[in-house]
Amino acid sequence: AWPHRETRARRCRGPTSRIAMAQSLATMHATPAPERRALSSLGASSRTSIGAVTRPGRRLGPSSRVHRRAPLRARAGDRDRVPDGDKNSRYYSESAAGPAELDSLLELYLSKCRSNAAADAARAALERPSAETSPSSSIPRRGPNAGKVYLIGTGPGDPGLLTLKAYHLMQTADVVLYDRLVSPQILDLVSPDSTMLYVGKQSGYHTRTQDEIEAMMLAFAANGATIVRLKGGDPLVFGRGGEEMEALAQRGHEVRIVPGITAAAGVGSELGIPLTHRGVATSVRLLTGHLREGAAKEAATGDGNAVADAVDFAVTSADLDTTLVVYMGLATLPALAAKLLASGFPADTPAVAVERGTTRRERRVFSTIADLPVAVATCGLKSPTLLIVGATVKLSPRWPWRDESGDAIAPSSSSPAYDLQTGLPSEDTREWFTERSRTLGKLREMGKEVGTRGGEPAEEGDRAPAR
Repeated sequence: AWPHRETRARRCRGPTSRIAMAQSLATMHATPAPERRALSSLGASSRTSIGAVTRPGRRLGPSSRVHRRAPLRARAGDRDRVPDGDKNSRYYSESAAGPAELDSLLELYLSKCRSNAAADAARAALERPSAETSPSSSIPRRGPNAGKVYLIGTGPGDPGLLTLKAYHLMQTADVVLYDRLVSPQILDLVSPDSTMLYVGKQSGYHTRTQDEIEAMMLAFAANGATIVRLKGGDPLVFGRGGEEMEALAQRGHEVRIVPGITAAAGVGSELGIPLTHRGVATSVRLLTGHLREGAAKEAATGDGNAVADAVDFAVTSADLDTTLVVYMGLATLPALAAKLLASGFPADTPAVAVERGTTRRERRVFSTIADLPVAVATCGLKSPTLLIVGATVKLSPRWPWRDESGDAIAPSSSSPAYDLQTGLPSEDTREWFTERSRTLGKLREMGKEVGTRGGEPAEEGDRAPAR
């Protein structure tokens, strides 16, 4: 079961009954009647996903009835669309995507802001009766450049590979839009007060189009929200971060990029596969296994780049002194292997396919480029799977074929054609980042110290705060 997240109201101590009554009265006076019905479910300051409040495609109105739901999980109709192992995850269900209409999303978000502002004002009035408070003071300002947008890479899945900057922004964001490749362990680190919306894509099921995602960011930013867009890996390495940055920049919004560890580096390091190695590989190429729809037509007409076929491009980019890393290449692996062999690659060129690398559900198949397609199909690997091809794969301590002295060798005709390995090859860092872990406790302490210095981190050479 997912850990229960307390709301701000429940975390308050002291005269809780008076605070609750004051919050309720302040919210009633500050919020129009139709919105009060939505807020009765959304709560004064809850982690509840917008999708838990309304069904996708349903608009709020005077006659709408919105019911409180249990902790958000995939509905029965969603489960077939959620990959194996995530059947019970609340993060990737269709309901986590929220209402289909952008107006409904904004309506719920702004209602939540007004409710929070009223609750804060009520609490402040009880704690400091003489102070003047205004519910509207906590409502985000509006304007073309009112909000901030951050595109953040979360790495290949291991929460231990998240950057400190990414963690800080995840703790302070108003709205978090996240992709399918962001792991549940990382999503658990988002602030309980943030509004979370699933905008992921997977084969055969897109919660939102790219245009809709960009429109959502523009709309939230125009309403003063600090938006964090979480992406797996690095946002500018096959993450479409450049497209989102361009779309927002054209509308006058500055976009800040927070890099993440791309899958090639994360998976390669975890398995001990050097992407470059003196005397073995002098370069590395990061390639995509498929192109966007319409790429071939654009290449023919000259409207796009000259790449019309991802597999052909990968083969022309390959040589024996280069490590090839192919993202999203599972579907095109048979064609890739065949064309690499036809171009002169030895049949025993080392290769590995890694499913869900750096996570506890990792599966990896070591083989040769000639046997890898059949091995992957036999083992039933699924997306997301990363492919690494080249002589450096044999340098991994996990390479299964060894001679009597322990040196890595190519598999013989009498040995198995592949080796399937499961589980993390290194320590599982999930326990480091649980709600009550020492690591998160230290990070929170650091955040409080920064807050006492006026919200800016100390410059290099500044005296450390007293302990």
